[in-house]
Amino acid sequence: MIKTDGLPMIQIGIIGKTNTGKTTLFNAATLLSAEVSTYPFTTKKPNIGTAYVRTLCVCRELGVKDAPRNSACMDGWRFIPIEIVDLPGLIKGSWSGMGLGDRFLSVASQADALIHVADASGSIDAEGKLTRPGLGNPIMDIYDVEEEIMLWFVKSIAKSVKGIRKKADSGEPLKKSLYRSLAGLKVRPEHIEKALENSSLEKKSVKKWSDKDLNLFAQEIRKLSKPTVIIANKMDMANASTNYERMIEEFKGSFVVPACSEAELALRRAETKGFIRYIPGEEKFQVLNNSELTKEQQWALNYVQERVLTRWVNTGVQFAINMCILKLLGMNTVYPVEDVKKMSDHAGKVLPDAFLIPYHADVRYLAREIHTELEKTMLHAIDARTGLRLPTDYVLKDRDVISIISAARKKRT
Repeated sequence: MIKTDGLPMIQIGIIGKTNTGKTTLFNAATLLSAEVSTYPFTTKKPNIGTAYVRTLCVCRELGVKDAPRNSACMDGWRFIPIEIVDLPGLIKGSWSGMGLGDRFLSVASQADALIHVADASGSIDAEGKLTRPGLGNPIMDIYDVEEEIMLWFVKSIAKSVKGIRKKADSGEPLKKSLYRSLAGLKVRPEHIEKALENSSLEKKSVKKWSDKDLNLFAQEIRKLSKPTVIIANKMDMANASTNYERMIEEFKGSFVVPACSEAELALRRAETKGFIRYIPGEEKFQVLNNSELTKEQQWALNYVQERVLTRWVNTGVQFAINMCILKLLGMNTVYPVEDVKKMSDHAGKVLPDAFLIPYHADVRYLAREIHTELEKTMLHAIDARTGLRLPTDYVLKDRDVISIISAARKKRT
């Protein structure tokens, strides 16, 4: 996991079958304003890039002109970077190593959340090959990919449990043993505790776990540690609307987002070239100079407007990313500053940083993630809006603007 200004960058993994539009979504998500990059699809390694979470910036509320450093502000919307990984399409047997699938799944296990892309138009067959729209079955496609992920989790957890059973008499609590063994899958202690509870295994000796127990525990761990948004992609095509309704009904416990990644990519590229004004996630775009557009470009933009935005409000790409981070992971946005009067850092930059932190994080957590020394020397924090002094165990709220006071800083002032 890479870091930006001290805080670890959240990672989203894109999964799905081949030809569902995963890489198109990846390319669209990793474009912001003037930056255009191409990421060639490869079956040898995943594509890794930077996408952005869109949140309402506090600059307008506070009446200040911000100078973002670790993020970007566009028309009062703050775009905060996250890492996004596009995994090559999974095939039958990926969990056991077919087509280097186990290597890709090990990368997926490092994600904090997943976006599962399905072709809502039904234009791919069971093997992921292109076919006539309507002949494919996106619901079965989702189940096929989920099965590969689950089998891989079962295999990984079975290996861990086997090792734990050998040391079961050491006296180490089961929760601690499981956490130590599964930490490589980015499984947290609360995931293990909840998974044991949900599978009624908290009081059962690991030596007595049956295969059914193991499978049930693996299902819970997968669900808790890798929350997933399903994208019903290619919503501009025939049959997509019908399949989308079927997907909503079939996967009632999941978020199913209608999307058209091709439309998002087209809009972002047009914005980059200066043809239109478009802010990712918006419900509209503005053509800046119609005379500069070719007939083909005008047709493409009209198509996006009529077949996507008019029918589905937005392209779904930015919405899905936000859903992963803000809803599934419950992240809040916090703005650390040094000067509470100017809302700036030591160099005078106003609201320079915006950090995504867990909903349960306190001031000490923020200090530790910014720098371990800051946690050691911190005294308290100040709410920049009210000037109130906050204790180190104050649980941070979304859109808080916070100044952390340390012993070293107090000496300087």
